[in-house]
Amino acid sequence: MEAAKELQKQTGTGWFVVKSQIHAGGRGKGKIVGSEQRGVALAKSVDDVKQISTNILGHSLVTAQTTDKGKLVRKVLIAQDVYYPGETPTKEFYISVLLNRAKGRNIIMYSTEGGMNIEEVAEKTPHLIFKEEIDPKVGLQGFQCRKIAYNLGLSGDAQKNMVKFVASLYKAYDTIDASLFEINPVLKTSDNKIIAVDAKVSLDNNALFRHEDYAALRDEAEEDPTEVEAGKHSLNYVKLDGNVGCMVNGAGLAMATMDIIKLAGGDPANFLDVGGTANAARVEQAFRIILRDEHVKAILVNIFGGIVRCDRVAQGIVDAYRNMGTIHVPIIIRLQGTNAVEAKKIIDESGLKVFSAIQLQDAADLVKKVLS
Repeated sequence: MEAAKELQKQTGTGWFVVKSQIHAGGRGKGKIVGSEQRGVALAKSVDDVKQISTNILGHSLVTAQTTDKGKLVRKVLIAQDVYYPGETPTKEFYISVLLNRAKGRNIIMYSTEGGMNIEEVAEKTPHLIFKEEIDPKVGLQGFQCRKIAYNLGLSGDAQKNMVKFVASLYKAYDTIDASLFEINPVLKTSDNKIIAVDAKVSLDNNALFRHEDYAALRDEAEEDPTEVEAGKHSLNYVKLDGNVGCMVNGAGLAMATMDIIKLAGGDPANFLDVGGTANAARVEQAFRIILRDEHVKAILVNIFGGIVRCDRVAQGIVDAYRNMGTIHVPIIIRLQGTNAVEAKKIIDESGLKVFSAIQLQDAADLVKKVLS
């Protein structure tokens, strides 16, 4: 393994850590399907690195955050083992930076219990979870960094290095427009250095226009292929586990639509916002994406005509339906707002096998009817 040999040459290390690179947590406790191989493993030699990598690459890893089928591992990270023995013991911490939406302020959340499931720590030992709120007018202050290091029980060089680490971490979070930085664990090494051993970083999609170079970091193979395809057509799509497909314009209306589906006895199969320009081409792509889900038993189209006219949406639906040929699931269409009457007439006179509704409750009743 050339990567391991190069790392050994640079650091002099003889031990390595092989880490599966998938978008799921719990890799260290997860297992490769059909074996006892963990998703994160210690290798004591270059030969071990090769063997462990062979056991992992091209196989599915099951963790607490994946399905029973797991996720295919296409890449591994070869890292230096930093838990080497020294005069003083190593210590793991948890540190994250995120937005407290209730207060509209960033916070640093941290704990002495690093390397563990932080939700479990918060549930069983909440007194070990600390929070530092950042005033947006002045940003992170030096005394706050020192307070964090003190609460983590550090002193001497370890305390000084932690103060620098926290300041650098917050600067990175702020300058790249992140929505989450979660470092678990943060390690105090035996020589009192502070390093990030593992990290999860979430970027704010709304700020990506300021960071065009980040597009090169995206790994579409780790994303849901349907969601990737939807994004290419400017559709906001999130797959869910239900049986009723949703096509809506506007996030708020989409949430209300999913609620009414639940109240009608169904379960939303997706969140899909076609946006304010629901033309025929976009509507057709939305139908195709929804119908890729074999669990979909019905589709509810709920469009409010504000900027977009309902009659144009209705014609787009008719054109899309005819272009696609036969659709084998019931379609319930509710168009309300500008030119809603004309839109209903277009749908009713189209000859298509669809159900038309005026009120949201009417649409819910039709969902219940077609599912029963």
